[in-house]
Amino acid sequence: MKKLLLLNGPNLGILGKREPEVYGTATLADIEESVARTVADRGWQVIAVQRESEGELIHAIQDNYETVGAIVNPGALMISGWSLRDALANYPQPWIEVHLSNVWARESFRHESVLAPLASGVIVGLGADGYRLAAHALLARTAG
Repeated sequence: MKKLLLLNGPNLGILGKREPEVYGTATLADIEESVARTVADRGWQVIAVQRESEGELIHAIQDNYETVGAIVNPGALMISGWSLRDALANYPQPWIEVHLSNVWARESFRHESVLAPLASGVIVGLGADGYRLAAHALLARTAG
């Protein structure tokens, strides 16, 4: 069975409780379930990983090169996650960067992602729906 990596960075494990006016009320479990339902018809399973540290996210990427693609919400590591960037540069499959909020409508320090130039695409500001849209995009980009 083929697998899709769903990678979430720091502070995303508390979705639903964390600033719901910014990030919405969906929990990470809700998002994981939605992505799993979206890719189930293709026979894909989801490997969901959420970690608070960059090093653990890097290990998750390196341990999952055989996945068909990835959805990555790096959280604030989009700004300064150079090691994460290097790991994603070596990830052999397409991946999409997702952010729940519209990062360009927020503080200026959030306006540039060091990861985005490597991504197959970037989805921002669509809340939890962004993950489902990323899953659809990867389904369309990936054979089998």
